[in-house]
Amino acid sequence: MKPLLVLVVSFVLTAVVYRLFRKENNFPLAGRIAMAVMLVFTAIGHFMYMEGMQAMVPEWIPFQKELVLLTGIMEVLFAIGLLLPKYRAMVGWALIVFFVIVLPANIYAALENVNYQTGGNDGSGLNYLWFRIPLQALFIIWVYLSAIRKSKSIQFKAGN
Repeated sequence: MKPLLVLVVSFVLTAVVYRLFRKENNFPLAGRIAMAVMLVFTAIGHFMYMEGMQAMVPEWIPFQKELVLLTGIMEVLFAIGLLLPKYRAMVGWALIVFFVIVLPANIYAALENVNYQTGGNDGSGLNYLWFRIPLQALFIIWVYLSAIRKSKSIQFKAGN
């Protein structure tokens, strides 16, 4: 729930600030900035809740701690890449693949009732999936629309 809140608040604030200073809308840019903020927010969780994040990785996967560190670093790099015009589409596609690849860890965590903050088995369980799977789909669509799709962006200039 927190990543969604960060994403939406960042988008609204960015869109409003852009509109105030540039006198036009740039929703794809606001979307990329919001996604970048959300990715940094979730990356911080990888470092703050290392043990809990490790518990989300199935036991049969080796190097769990290193994998959690790597995915946290990747999220920061994705955030930066989304803000670089030359790389945003390529990073967007890579981020979509990333979102698909990490979904099984979220499913595993729900099935095992993993609490991502503590690593204990007192998490939200299967009810979490009713929120997480649509959220993951939203992230994928968000990245596609803001970073990949060739937009015929609608520009509303002041006075129109």
